[in-house]
Amino acid sequence: MTLDLQLDALAAALPPRGRLLGLDLGTKTIGLALSDVERRLASPLDTIRRVKFSADAEALLKRTADFDVQALVFGLPLNMDGTEGPRAQATRAFMRNLRKLTPLPFAFWDERLSTAAVTRELIAQDASRAKRAEVVDRMAAAYILQGALDRLARL
Repeated sequence: MTLDLQLDALAAALPPRGRLLGLDLGTKTIGLALSDVERRLASPLDTIRRVKFSADAEALLKRTADFDVQALVFGLPLNMDGTEGPRAQATRAFMRNLRKLTPLPFAFWDERLSTAAVTRELIAQDASRAKRAEVVDRMAAAYILQGALDRLARL
């Protein structure tokens, strides 16, 4: 199944309005981004420092409840040739475990080069290395979510 079909299936399961949460799942952090209720704009939200799955899931599900999130969009870190490597498999495993804890629907969105694109933009804005490290994960999540929102708008 392609990523677009997964997103198409998610679109069919969503109410007309409601926020989506975008996730950039890393080994040390989870970057979060939130859409507006009309699902037009993704905004960086927060970064969760990863500890262990149960704590990570609890923090994530708290954000979904706080913002009345209707669905999750996970960045899927595919290899440049489109194949799935260890990071993509780890992302799928995280979602399989999270699925046991929440009924929220989800989709994966190709996140290739999202962190690189965000880092380039931050460098262009002359952001310090410390500032980039602080915001890159949630900005990458916003980049991922915005791509999915743009695709949803064309459905």
